[in-house]
Amino acid sequence: MKYIIILGDGMSDRPIEGLGGRTPLMAADIPAIDSLCARGRCGKFATVPAELAPGSAVANLSVLGYNPAEVFQGRGVLEAASMGVKLDFTDLAMRCNLICIEDGKIKNHSAGHISTEESHELVSALQETLGSETMVFHPGISYRHLFVLKEGSSSIQCTPPHDVPGTPFAEVMVKASDKSGEETASILNRLILRSQEILKNHPVNLKRIAAGKDPANSVWFWSPGFKPKMKTFKELYGVKGAVISAVDLVKGLGVYAGLDVIQVEGATGLFDTNYEGKAQAAVDALKGDYDFVFLHVEATDEAGHEGDVELKIKTIEYLDYRIVKFIVEETEKMEQDVAIGITPDHGTPCEVRTHVHDPVPFLIYRPGVEPDAVTVYDEVSTENGSMGTITGDTFVRTLLGR
Repeated sequence: MKYIIILGDGMSDRPIEGLGGRTPLMAADIPAIDSLCARGRCGKFATVPAELAPGSAVANLSVLGYNPAEVFQGRGVLEAASMGVKLDFTDLAMRCNLICIEDGKIKNHSAGHISTEESHELVSALQETLGSETMVFHPGISYRHLFVLKEGSSSIQCTPPHDVPGTPFAEVMVKASDKSGEETASILNRLILRSQEILKNHPVNLKRIAAGKDPANSVWFWSPGFKPKMKTFKELYGVKGAVISAVDLVKGLGVYAGLDVIQVEGATGLFDTNYEGKAQAAVDALKGDYDFVFLHVEATDEAGHEGDVELKIKTIEYLDYRIVKFIVEETEKMEQDVAIGITPDHGTPCEVRTHVHDPVPFLIYRPGVEPDAVTVYDEVSTENGSMGTITGDTFVRTLLGR
């Protein structure tokens, strides 16, 4: 048997008054996913331990069967792996967003989803003026970049910018969690303020403002950590796997998990991503040498962060008929059976526009296994699933039949 997890990042939500008390998942037309639900078993998955923040890194580690409390070292190191940035064990790596600040408040976490080409010009300017051998800005994709501080301290508290839209930025800057982190916090806060001076009148931002777009007028550091030590997915579960994603975080997680990263042209992490290309790449991998594929789609999460209910419904429907439908049809033609798991990593409710700890709905279809009575896939229906509420590595072990 072969195996695939199809993950709609942040797909889970909470009831919305404008939808008559339904969630976007309940409002969406998802016949392919519902059909799979009727043929499988389902439940709710508490992907994020209560003591950890509900970030994508933590949640995706849980989905893959890792204990995030043991191996999570921050998003930065995962993205470094995806970008091919080699780290020493004393290098403090962290996410570096280009964000938009307006009237002293964080307007959004993405500088209006700035293009990769524009952002690379800005990151290059930051490295030229602020960077050094011990402080390095590495360009990534769109607003998502990497910063490495050699010999930095992880005893700091950083606030993810997508958690605090509308908040005065000065209130949520980097704080030391103890005395050993004071110097690092001071360095990072000084860089934030200096970046605002440099970016304010950069030609890229002046053009964006003239075009009515949000400027990328500040950097923002968060999710710091050191290089993790973790077993590969094959060492844990005995299968050779691959990861398909547009997001450096998830690709980096795959690198540390020993999963091969499959690049898909046109994969953006937004609603305009190449859904068909991702679906075809997943099927090709399963028909080839791979026993397991982790297919990650970011668009639903971005819609949640924007608080855009209509877009979230649309991206859920795209996931259904542009990915799930094709994968189900194609894998049923294969000689080997294919088990399919569908889940979000965490919820990103449109009304709060950030990640939450709420358990998420999941389904697992394994050919030959008797289904439960649930025929509709959403946050409410799956509460009646035969698998109840699960934690830890139960999801991936059930999918793999371990």
